[in-house]
Amino acid sequence: MANKKFIIPLMYFLICFFWGSSWFIIKVSLQYVTPFINLGSRFLISAFSIYLVMRYTNTSLDLSPTSVKLYLILGFFSYSIPFSLVYWAERTIPSSLASILFAMNPFFVAILSSIFIKEEFLSVPRIIGIILSFAGIIFIFKDGLRIELSHYLPGMIAVILSALMQASIAVTIKKKGGHLNPLSMNFIPTLIAGIFLVTIGLFTENLSSNKFTIEAILMIIYLAVFVTVFNFTAYYSLLKKMSVVILSLTSFITPLIATFIGVVVGGEKLSKNISAGAFFVLTGILIANWEGLKKFYHQKKVNSL
Repeated sequence: MANKKFIIPLMYFLICFFWGSSWFIIKVSLQYVTPFINLGSRFLISAFSIYLVMRYTNTSLDLSPTSVKLYLILGFFSYSIPFSLVYWAERTIPSSLASILFAMNPFFVAILSSIFIKEEFLSVPRIIGIILSFAGIIFIFKDGLRIELSHYLPGMIAVILSALMQASIAVTIKKKGGHLNPLSMNFIPTLIAGIFLVTIGLFTENLSSNKFTIEAILMIIYLAVFVTVFNFTAYYSLLKKMSVVILSLTSFITPLIATFIGVVVGGEKLSKNISAGAFFVLTGILIANWEGLKKFYHQKKVNSL
């Protein structure tokens, strides 16, 4: 029991750290390798790594009709499309801004879970949190509209769409994917996404611009092994052990890590409007999920008695 109490918080912390660091690393890696080849290579390495772990742990692959359907949904709507939107966006917007906008994910989870999961409902704190989050988004978009409409706005919208897609997938898995092993849940989808994205890259991108230096390869491997394999396996594993709302709060923590890395390491600058908007977004997310947070810790306290 003590070991379990230690492992779950550790997994939660590592998920936040790896995702927080990924935003800046993605942006830097795009200076070396084009988006589709970059992302497709990451997912192919991820799929191969998961396959090795599955062989080592003798994990079987669930090929039931329901599971195959979920694999296809995950392959395109959890990996291929939302990640492509993020990679495309990070060519034009700061990694810190991208991470802040993606923090809308738990806000979308709160709304979707209240609609599709009967245990969740849209309470007054969630409504207040939603209003604050929208106010924050208005601040952030106001900055983008004033400074570089044609340059910033498309990328900002792309990241929010990615957050919405990921939220819908999290709710879907919480509702219908509880029977799946976290490894098999990621193996087929990353393989599908990797093949799909590399194929698109081969036909649509300027391959001569790719520079597979040691730095570029190490960044892609880091994103593949730690950010994809570990994080998504740990995420879907924790999804079976805690509320989807509580787990989605990782998106509240990762922007803080991403912003710190982007500003300190990458020299990125955040305007006053973006900083104010980020405060409203993150505060709104916390308020919207406050009841779920209290419920989770109350259950944890009761279970420990």
